[in-house]
Amino acid sequence: MASDVTRRTLLRSIGVAGGAGVMFESMRALGLAASPQALAAPDFRAPAPGDLDARRRGKKVVVLGAGVAGLAAAYELGKAGYRCTVLEAKDRVGGRNWTVRAGTTETDLDGHTQTARFGRDPDLYLNAGPGRLPQSHITLDYCRELGVAVEPFLNSNANALIYNEGSGVAPQQYRTAKADVYGYVSELLAKAVDQGSLDTRLTASDKDALLTFLSGFGAVGGKATGYAYTGTSRRGYSVEPGAADQAGVVLGPPPSLSEVFASQVGRYFSFEFGYDQAMTMMQPVGGMDAIPAALHRAVGKDKVKLGTRVTGVTDTPRGVEVTYRDKRGKHVRLDADFCVATLPPHLMAKVPTNLGPDVTAALRYPTVTSAGKIGLEYRRRWWETDDRIYGGITETDLDLQHVWYPSSGFHGKRGIVVGYYNTGTASGTYAALSPAARRERALAQGVKIHGEKYRSELASAFSVAWQRTPFLEGAWVGWPSRTSGEYSLLNEPAGHVYFAGDWLSYFIAWQAGAFDSARHAVTSIHQRVLAEG
Repeated sequence: MASDVTRRTLLRSIGVAGGAGVMFESMRALGLAASPQALAAPDFRAPAPGDLDARRRGKKVVVLGAGVAGLAAAYELGKAGYRCTVLEAKDRVGGRNWTVRAGTTETDLDGHTQTARFGRDPDLYLNAGPGRLPQSHITLDYCRELGVAVEPFLNSNANALIYNEGSGVAPQQYRTAKADVYGYVSELLAKAVDQGSLDTRLTASDKDALLTFLSGFGAVGGKATGYAYTGTSRRGYSVEPGAADQAGVVLGPPPSLSEVFASQVGRYFSFEFGYDQAMTMMQPVGGMDAIPAALHRAVGKDKVKLGTRVTGVTDTPRGVEVTYRDKRGKHVRLDADFCVATLPPHLMAKVPTNLGPDVTAALRYPTVTSAGKIGLEYRRRWWETDDRIYGGITETDLDLQHVWYPSSGFHGKRGIVVGYYNTGTASGTYAALSPAARRERALAQGVKIHGEKYRSELASAFSVAWQRTPFLEGAWVGWPSRTSGEYSLLNEPAGHVYFAGDWLSYFIAWQAGAFDSARHAVTSIHQRVLAEG
């Protein structure tokens, strides 16, 4: 290592070799890690009826879309005394928050109709859209307020698997892969730190602190052994420890350093260090759609019109006119003081309006992301009984990308595995197939990880391709740029029309973004009403 290595360049090298987690722990060992900061709360004060006099308390707002953003906007406005009507094209609320259960039927844009044949057990469901809640997100505050019971979602599991087919390495547990990667990274760093070339940049106490950390972090030997990594029980056991003289048989010896890094398993480790990820997250008991269901009840089911397709939005000097076609095909006009449009931007761009070409162009600007999931119901919970996997996610380089194991219903008779959760090109590959072909492709890939039981134990399946789902046509959108004007334009009202959705936040693809954006729109409307007197 060069003699001019500084703490900064050393830590950068650590980050490249071992990921963000290794770098952060190294910073802590050197006493450089920043102290935790208090969680920031979005700038929002819930409007109250007392803010408005009786004359203004009945202002009318029409909300387009009964997803989380639309329902949240109607819920907060309703508490303040506004009169809201929510228009939803689908026959259910929730938008992308959709839980598939026994009897769920859906026809996609290609004409494929599926009916879920899952068992009737309450734990047998597929969260086709969002499936987990970070503990830092405002979504959990709404769960508390609305009485939505939650339970742990096991996002990271040492017994879950990593499988990189391209490396030629058999599926291995996270614990084994981590032990080997962290062990060899620690060996290399310990040897580098021990070189005299670092003496001019790292103090003796720095070196001692970092070497002590690396010894524990990677389970490497001391100076006498050259800080060699030889593997420990962290890798797991081929024979479990037991009673009497059954000490257990540790997996080993580990592969060589070259083999471990060639397997590329280390690239998955930084996932759990993301701010919106964690080892343990949360989920609503019985399915994610408990959140929109609770919002629906709180808003008032009579205020949400399902099966209504918006056909036009016209801003006027005094308010807004919205036209829609109801379930019977009748064309209806609705007049209101304000409109909150929460449709996906690429679909809102297709609605005839008089909001101007700049607004339409801005709505077309975000790029649509495709995503898909499949729920595989099994006759027995073999991942628990055979593989000792209780929750968690297996990561792969296959087009399955991610395989999720259920975080509820433990030791039940049946269970539903998310056989793939994929995005991008992989999602497009599956979306182009019929549901039956998606199932067969997913099973053929999954057999490579779990063996033939992945196919033979299957009871039923249900898949969703969000880009082929009516009235959504995508999983979420991304902004090529937030500084070219489109993002700021749509975060401001277009006359009496306001826009809201996770796509107008920095929590894109999370329900927290939908809540935050809805609250932003509600605050803007309420402040305007107060200011207009």
